[in-house]
Order: sequence, then structure tokens, then C-alpha cells
Amino acid sequence: MPLILLRHGQSVWNLENRFTGWVDVDLTDQGKAEAQKAGQALKSVAVMPDVVFVSPLKRARETCQRVLSELGCSITPQESPEMIERFYGALTGLNKEETAEAHGADQVHIWRRSYDQAPPALQDNHDYHPDKNPLFQNFPFRLPATESLKDVVDRVDPFYRNILSPLLAQNKTVLIVAHGNSIRALIKLMAGLSDQQIESVEIPTGRPVMLTPEGQHWQYKILPSS
Repeated sequence: MPLILLRHGQSVWNLENRFTGWVDVDLTDQGKAEAQKAGQALKSVAVMPDVVFVSPLKRARETCQRVLSELGCSITPQESPEMIERFYGALTGLNKEETAEAHGADQVHIWRRSYDQAPPALQDNHDYHPDKNPLFQNFPFRLPATESLKDVVDRVDPFYRNILSPLLAQNKTVLIVAHGNSIRALIKLMAGLSDQQIESVEIPTGRPVMLTPEGQHWQYKILPSS
């Protein structure tokens, strides 16, 4: 049975080209349409999930609701804090182009795309610090002040090994609606990609990614838009 990973539809801050991370922003109208098309794409390949996981952030939750509605699926999604987006530290809320002008395009590229280089940490008293948000207080891991992709892989790994893998071993079809970097982290673990290979992997909004087992690893492909 396949595993389906889905990045939420376009968010308001995706449209504004801002570093979003854990800020709980809404979907745009385009993002809502992308979610519905994702559901249609899954219907076209006859995928019906047995188990659904979703990030706690509302852009993922609304995407998930729209997909399940398109599928006519009444399963209640299980919240997965481990699959929340990467926390961008002091970059949170900043415009990406303006940040590149201020710090240099090369430095911003390192912060965004390198495997183990995290952006500067966010100060503890900042409004966007996770400690300030009740939504994050019961997470099963230490709340970060910044994260690299490697940090995201480290927090996704226990979810993969302890929760997801047993379901896949039972031939359950699993849908996970999450974010670009948490999906990249899971793909790295399951597809056996190197630190360098994962740097070039891009996950578009609202396009389901199907993983199927092949040998010791899983192969992944992005489904065409409906």
C-alpha cells in the first residue's frame, strides 16, 4: 500500500514570499483550490487512506479537510506535531527577497537549502517564539529557537520508526498532510537520500507525493495535477 505525502496548499505568507515556519497563517483562495485538486488527483488514482495524519497548523488542517471531502472519506485525522514545518528562527516573518538583499543571496541560500546550517536563533522574548504559543506546549519534543533540515529529520525520525513504519508494515494506506520541510525530512529517511541529495528536493504546494517500497528504500513521485 502507498504512503501519500501532501504539502498544504498555498498560504497567505507563501504568496507574500515570507518565511512562515510555525506561524499559523491561512490558505489563500489558490491554496484552497490546490487542496481540492489534490483530492481529485488522489481520487483519479483510486487512493483511499486507512489512516490520516496532519500537522497542527491550520493551513495543513484545512488542506486535509478539503482533500478528505473530495475523497468522500470520513476518517478523523490524527494530529502529528513531529510533522510541523521547520522553525526558521530569526527569519520568521521576513520577506525572502528583502532578507537576501540584507544578508546576501549566498547566505540566505545556505540558511534555506543547506542540510545542517540553521538560521540565527529567535530571541526568547519574541512574539513568534514557540514558548509564547499555547498550541505548541504539549509537543513531544523540545521547542526550538531555530532549526536546520537536519533538526527536522531528527524530530521526524521517531514518528517514522515508531508510528508510521508499523502502519505501513500492516499494509495500511497512510496520508500525511504537512509542510515542505517535514515532508522532505520524511522522504530523506524513507528514500535513503544523502545529505547532499535532499538539498535539491522541492515539494510543491498541493501536489500529492506517492511513496512505494522498492528494495530497502521507498521510491517517490509527485502526482500530476488533476
